[in-house]
Amino acid sequence: MFVDWAKVTVKSGNGGAGCVAFRREKHVPKGGPSGGDGGKGGDIVLMVDDNLYTLQDIKYRKSYRAKNGGSGQGSRKFGRNASDIVIKVPPGTVVIDEDINQVVADLVENNSRVIIAKGGKGGRGNANFANSTNRTPRHAEPGFPGEEKHLILELKVISDVGLVGFPNAGKSTLISKISAAKPKIADYPFTTLTPNLGIVKYGNYRSFVIADIPGLIEGAHLGKGLGHRFLRHLERTRLLLFLIDISSDNIIEQYTILNNELIKYSDRFKDKSRLVALSKADLTTEPPDITIPGIDIIPISAVNGSGLEILIDKIVKKLNSDG
Repeated sequence: MFVDWAKVTVKSGNGGAGCVAFRREKHVPKGGPSGGDGGKGGDIVLMVDDNLYTLQDIKYRKSYRAKNGGSGQGSRKFGRNASDIVIKVPPGTVVIDEDINQVVADLVENNSRVIIAKGGKGGRGNANFANSTNRTPRHAEPGFPGEEKHLILELKVISDVGLVGFPNAGKSTLISKISAAKPKIADYPFTTLTPNLGIVKYGNYRSFVIADIPGLIEGAHLGKGLGHRFLRHLERTRLLLFLIDISSDNIIEQYTILNNELIKYSDRFKDKSRLVALSKADLTTEPPDITIPGIDIIPISAVNGSGLEILIDKIVKKLNSDG
């Protein structure tokens, strides 16, 4: 099950209390203070694991609580530090602190870690407070409290190419032909209900990742249709590939609608490179004579394979030129 949004409560551990104690040894008539410090509470840590592709486990766990640090003891013995809790997340996870409505982490690189809630520091034992005027302090510090946070986790799929189109434009068919992905394909709208990722291989041991999201409709940026829930998955892509049915009455208008929906959703889409592929070219003998300034237009057919090599070549050149 693909889950790309989760809400979770995390609570780091409290620090252990410092100890009030005095030396009680047979041959030490005036034993001094010997209370040790408390241990540190456990941290809550988020770590990227590129073997994960969903937030499903976190969504149903809902809360994480680290243990408290151990209390200090006599003979200047420190309390035990509590173990950290490490929560593994897929690459592309954005962490939002719900209480302040602010992004606090954007986790992309495998094995990268961030302490999202710090454990409380242990309190000092009475041995720390002895001085020339107070040789027998009878107080110690309590442990410092940990942090409790309410987090929203959003997953933004990481891919090189983002596939954009209306329902039934042929996106799922295309990604199934040029990669090993096996999305659901049928001749009715909204067969794609979650993002699909495919790895397209080319040349000698080289590849790029293409992402297909559910089809957009006009007004998607306002929440209409299904695709609006997944628009954020296109924000990290380096190249946008618009797929439009070649038999559409007005191809330029369809491209404009799709492009506007992206830009209205986020300004991040303005500067991304673009390509347009006209799908189902096997249904016509004469491709339409249209141009979009600065954008290559490639007729393709996922049925008979025409134009697919040209499309892949154009994608690779765009990705390489963009660095």
